[in-house]
Amino acid sequence: MAKLNGKYETVFIVNTELGEEKVQELVAKFKGMIEKNATVENVDEWGKRRLAYPIQDVNDGYYVLIQYTAEREFPAELERVFNITEGILRSMTIRLDA
Repeated sequence: MAKLNGKYETVFIVNTELGEEKVQELVAKFKGMIEKNATVENVDEWGKRRLAYPIQDVNDGYYVLIQYTAEREFPAELERVFNITEGILRSMTIRLDA
């Protein structure tokens, strides 16, 4: 059976209270994970921004937006890893070509 690929967009927010070095480690970790399992089309690091509302008593976060093409099973695995990684405040993945 042919592999079913789709275009996805993921945005995640890293807790800036971890320190600049740890933030960059987490960004690199997730960029690498996506590059290994998908074809990356665009990476847009928005940088440190004020959150609309506090999350876990944190007011600032480091935003990263990545657009990629991947098999349909990958985004669920990516979200699972986001959810168990300390330092990730929020993440969201949407399918662009649904």
